[in-house]
Amino acid sequence: MLKLKTILKKNSGRSNGTITVRHQGGRAKRFLRDIDFKRDKKDQWARVEAIEYDPNRNARIAKLVYLDGQRSYIIAPVGLKEGMKVIASNDAPLEVGNCLPLSRIPVGTEIHNIEIRPGKGGQIARGAGIVAFVFGKDETSVLVKMPSTEIRKFDPMCTAVLGQVGNVEDKNRNLRKAGANRHRGKRPTVRGVAMHPDAHPHGGGEGRSGVGMKSPKTPWGKKAVGKTRSPKKYSDGIIVQGRKRGKAGLYK
Repeated sequence: MLKLKTILKKNSGRSNGTITVRHQGGRAKRFLRDIDFKRDKKDQWARVEAIEYDPNRNARIAKLVYLDGQRSYIIAPVGLKEGMKVIASNDAPLEVGNCLPLSRIPVGTEIHNIEIRPGKGGQIARGAGIVAFVFGKDETSVLVKMPSTEIRKFDPMCTAVLGQVGNVEDKNRNLRKAGANRHRGKRPTVRGVAMHPDAHPHGGGEGRSGVGMKSPKTPWGKKAVGKTRSPKKYSDGIIVQGRKRGKAGLYK
């Protein structure tokens, strides 16, 4: 039987002893849950055995058990409860937790865990409370309205799971003390303007000083606000309508 959980290796943002990602370290030991984003066990019903907490994501996960005894984890959508049954199939009923190709999902349906390429597994709309919508269809593609309001076109054979990702109230969670973030491996963050100029582009100056340049930059001098999108991003060809951006078009 496949192991669903393995100890997650802790690197604390370091590679060969060098800090490559800041503000990481000191978290509690945790298991990595093997989530089935592909839902490639087709045409077989599975029963929801339990809804569980996953320390590696803000959404809850559902443990499924299939008729042959195999178990797997999926992201738990709103309304999925213990004892309910789900299936991944081209002819699956339009019920929460079922996985279908986008071509089989009616316009206006709430979806999550959307594939970018057929067979690769869901990569889009997986966070707590996130939901996308099937916006329209034509002969060669399916339009999906993303959580950011951006509209993208997808291959009709890409799959998605019906429903909104659960644990919707996660964004309102109050951690209450700094130690809660330390347990999650998040160390304190220092503002760039409070540093000296050798440590950050925003540093230096007499007394309380601002950024001191046209736009904020990362610690490595790259722009952090404004036109930061890669000019050759993979998704350029599939975006039909861009998302809403910052005030007065500053982030277009």
